[in-house]
Amino acid sequence: MFANRDDLGPMYRQESDRLAGGGGGAVALRSRAYARFDSSLLRRGLDRTRDLDLIVDLGARIGSAEWWRGLATCTALCASAFALAPSYRPLVGQTAPALGDAQWQEMRAQTIAPSAYGADTGRVAAPTPLVEELAETPERPQIDITATLGTGDGFARVLTRAGVGEEEARRTADLVAGAVSLGDIRPGTKLEMTLGRRPNRKVARPLDRLSFRAKFELALEVNRNGGQLQLLKKPIAIDETPLRIQGRVGSGLFAAARSAGAPPKAIESYLKALAQYMPIGSVRSNDRFDLIVEHRRAATGETETGSLLYGGLDQGKKVLRLLKWTSDGKEQWFDAAGVGAEKKGGFTMPVQGHLTSSFGARFHPILGYSRMHQGVDYGAPMGSPIIAATDGTVRFAGWHGGHGNYVQLQHPGNMQTGYAHMSRIVAKVGQKVHAGQLIGYVGSTGLSTGPHLHFELFQNGRAVNPTTVKLARAAQLAGAQLARFKATLARLLTTRIGG
Repeated sequence: MFANRDDLGPMYRQESDRLAGGGGGAVALRSRAYARFDSSLLRRGLDRTRDLDLIVDLGARIGSAEWWRGLATCTALCASAFALAPSYRPLVGQTAPALGDAQWQEMRAQTIAPSAYGADTGRVAAPTPLVEELAETPERPQIDITATLGTGDGFARVLTRAGVGEEEARRTADLVAGAVSLGDIRPGTKLEMTLGRRPNRKVARPLDRLSFRAKFELALEVNRNGGQLQLLKKPIAIDETPLRIQGRVGSGLFAAARSAGAPPKAIESYLKALAQYMPIGSVRSNDRFDLIVEHRRAATGETETGSLLYGGLDQGKKVLRLLKWTSDGKEQWFDAAGVGAEKKGGFTMPVQGHLTSSFGARFHPILGYSRMHQGVDYGAPMGSPIIAATDGTVRFAGWHGGHGNYVQLQHPGNMQTGYAHMSRIVAKVGQKVHAGQLIGYVGSTGLSTGPHLHFELFQNGRAVNPTTVKLARAAQLAGAQLARFKATLARLLTTRIGG
């Protein structure tokens, strides 16, 4: 073997150098020129790519070359996404063949369905010699049922709907009526009953037991003993101590009282009572409210809240105490001194009509001369209702000369009102009437030329024009009634907060 390339012949060395690329100078020069060309071209391409901004804000420099390039890029991307998007054509699969009528009925017979949808379960689809048809299905020996008494519902009707026989339901209702009026049982009351075994399916099940809460303080139970129904009363101990709630007004009276635990209806009554004695806007944030509400607690744990009994407001220098009291058959609020809220305003219109004759001297159409007309006349159709203009007591009711059928009412402050020419009188002497209460009907009795109401007002025995009088009246308790009022107020004020 040759030791090195110099041992080869000159021709072989020349050919070897050419094949290896390391030959003549012309070849080397050309290779370096290509390298410089490729390097500069690549560098310029990289520089341009580095300066190229593919993410262009299309909201800026609108219309520039850069903006158009960004729009073209966005369009190309959207087109590519749309072109490469998958197809949304549905995939067709195999579906079960539709059932024929026979197959449908067979499948329906084997399913469990509600009776409301026409269920006919109970028939076996494929009877075999191992299956025997029952003559009848066995019944449960007892059935426990809970029924609810609805608004306007009858007690016996509820039992009948639950499956009790009509005759037995009536006897049960009579038993319950002997202990409590059926009308006093509140709607929504739950009736827990047990129906016993019956001899056959053609008769109703007997009532073995019935229990329910007849009143807040009474539970009733009906049991069958020796074939007869017997009523058992279960009285429930009740604590009727009122509930007292106090607190600071703060940002709002209603919200503060509600947060303290007062019922909404009691707060509404309290605000209405306060408004009769003072402007609600004068209540300050540092004032303290005091409410006493009817409240009953049963030994079984239930509670029941009633109406507002007392309302107080402590404003520092001034303390208002209001107690609800019934006077003359009318419930109203009185302060600690027994004085009711002052009621201001004119009379209630005694009849729906129009003024035909005013108060003062006038020419009488029947007597034929001028004289004092001590009232006002309202023309109205015959038989129109006449109502009391304000609260009072019937002082006179009957025939009164030229007034014809006449009613006179006595009011506080030595004041009287009169209603004349009635066709029929409804009020009776000594009866207490309220504003707006019916006392008679329009007529044309006495000295009258047509159907109308002659309405008159007397103050201390002197005739006064009814259309010009504005009343300011307040009820005042006195004597034994005032003593009972103050005793009740003192007893309520001993109630502890929270009852």
